[in-house]
Amino acid sequence: MKPAATPFAVLDTVADFTRHYGFAVPTHPLLAVIDLAQYPVADFPHKPALRHLYLIILKRHFHGQLPYGQQQYDYREGSLGFFAPGQPVRFCPAAEAPAPAAPQGWLVAFHPDLLARRPPGPFPGNYPFFAYRVQQALALSAAEEQLLTTAVTSLRQESEQPADAFSQELLSTQLDVLLQHARRAYHRQFPASPATGPDLLSRFEELLAAYLDRAAEQPLPSVQHFAEALHVSPAYLGEVLRAHTGQNAQQHLHAALLEKAKQLLLSTSWSIRETAFHLGFEHPSYFSRLFKDKIGLTPAEFRQSA
Repeated sequence: MKPAATPFAVLDTVADFTRHYGFAVPTHPLLAVIDLAQYPVADFPHKPALRHLYLIILKRHFHGQLPYGQQQYDYREGSLGFFAPGQPVRFCPAAEAPAPAAPQGWLVAFHPDLLARRPPGPFPGNYPFFAYRVQQALALSAAEEQLLTTAVTSLRQESEQPADAFSQELLSTQLDVLLQHARRAYHRQFPASPATGPDLLSRFEELLAAYLDRAAEQPLPSVQHFAEALHVSPAYLGEVLRAHTGQNAQQHLHAALLEKAKQLLLSTSWSIRETAFHLGFEHPSYFSRLFKDKIGLTPAEFRQSA
């Protein structure tokens, strides 16, 4: 008998995330900074959650594994973990962990929409620590940890300000500071890319990201296209993706295209027709219907609401 699929809690927003884990209600809809001293890991829900968010975690006094997609993410004392959207994650403390001490650390959760006003370009391609193939958390020196914590403090302070016309740009800028510090620490620890064989999910994500980086009116790729490039059948690719993320290949493709579309709608003056053609849609009307169906607004309404 085929085993029942693991139920995922789907977390679409920062508010969904804080509610699921019992954190305080966020003061900003696109970002939350959590003081983990107030939330013992042992109290976290064990049900895996499919998040449409990025996470950055610095957690002290936790030893164990974080099942992350198809991998085991090795998380040790005083190290920094990075998690991209679309992968289920749950905390699994080690059975023979050291005696518990007062928890310390922080967690930053942010929605991809926070980056929507960035110039078109690869994200998170410039930040390899978000890649699904990475299996080891980032070890920090004391100086690096202090720099990152200072950046997180600034991010928290800005997120607690009353929202105005400058809020999203300032938050995005301060998030960039945090990510650049992390990028420097990553390249110190891993001067070259880790010599690990990427799994099927990671390779699919890399191909999809590469397409989006150079889309420029190329024909919209199909699931068959990606399956052939990965030397597997479309059915097998869909099964692997669904088993580990709760979404099939077509859903992954649509989600990535729409995230890119939102970025282009907010960062360019292109018409809806030009945006659709740039992304590879042969018929702009299909692009608009898909956008409306998945986002809840037409492309024009989304641009006007931002």
